[in-house]
Amino acid sequence: MNPVLRTRLCTALDLRVPIVQTGMGWVAGASLCAATCEAGGLGILAAATMTPDQLTVAIGKVRERTLGTFGVNLRTDHPDTDAITNIIVKSGVRVASFARAPSKDVISKFRDAGIYTMATVGAPRHAEKVAQWGIDAVIAQGAEGGGHTGAIATTLLLPRVRDAVDIPVIAAGGFFDGRGLVAALAYGADGVAMGTRFLLTRDSTVPDSVKQTYVKAGLMDTVVTTAVDGVPQRVVRTALIDRLEVAGPLARLIAAVRYAIAFQRETDGPLMGLLREAILMKRQNELTWAQVAMAANAPMATKAALVDGNVGAGVLPTGQVVGAIDELPSVAELIDRIIAEADATLARLGSPGAPTLEA
Repeated sequence: MNPVLRTRLCTALDLRVPIVQTGMGWVAGASLCAATCEAGGLGILAAATMTPDQLTVAIGKVRERTLGTFGVNLRTDHPDTDAITNIIVKSGVRVASFARAPSKDVISKFRDAGIYTMATVGAPRHAEKVAQWGIDAVIAQGAEGGGHTGAIATTLLLPRVRDAVDIPVIAAGGFFDGRGLVAALAYGADGVAMGTRFLLTRDSTVPDSVKQTYVKAGLMDTVVTTAVDGVPQRVVRTALIDRLEVAGPLARLIAAVRYAIAFQRETDGPLMGLLREAILMKRQNELTWAQVAMAANAPMATKAALVDGNVGAGVLPTGQVVGAIDELPSVAELIDRIIAEADATLARLGSPGAPTLEA
């Protein structure tokens, strides 16, 4: 492997390759996380859609399958945040990443415990803020990214974030091969983070029928919509999304309440906990009550597709990169291929006949 690929991220976390598998809700479980670690990357468990007990079990399963470094992704507005935070600290997990903006206190708690912290940002000012709070690294996710995403393209966001902070920056949004990894490093990144590309592997537990829906999607078959939960989110365009886009506020509210109650039952959480989460969400994100209800909609709408396999009634979060993916390798095959492609790209750029700035 070209030494250029051995970045600060690899050194800090004992990784073989500078590749991160993101903490996708309902997708990033023990199987996918462990497979990524075994292949030399950083696997991340998605705690946002787990109960504390489920997270404890998942951490144990990862440890049974790999000795590699792994992390846990959490939401700081989750009603079980304190319990999940304590589990991460007590279990000795090496990395904590955040699905939404972390608080200064949570960052400090993890750092005091020797845990490496990572926050996803969509603007340079967000990177500067969390860096001031002591975050160890940031994931700069461009508009091409899946799920909740910003409006700035990766090619513009990444260099601006890199110029704004001195900590490691991981590039996300639009990455799927070795050429992209080299491009990210050229912009100053210390690695790449991928979600959709890992979802579409044989180690992902997403039903095969749903994976085929993803694989068949083209570059123009995704849409950024606020119809799911009131916040811009990139998803595969389906008949359900088209209906939600034209539905009135009342129809969306009814659907949102139904999904919210289902999520409460799924996670075995108390209704008062759901209400507290809604109030916190409203305060932190300055949402209306209708938007809060829509936000509660998202977890179960996503589960319907990614776990239950019901594409007609569910939502398929995805990066725009889905249109460039047409097969389902194992995680090990994927990572080995990306590194081989990166090596070949670097060799080509460094060869005597390669174009130079002086040519």
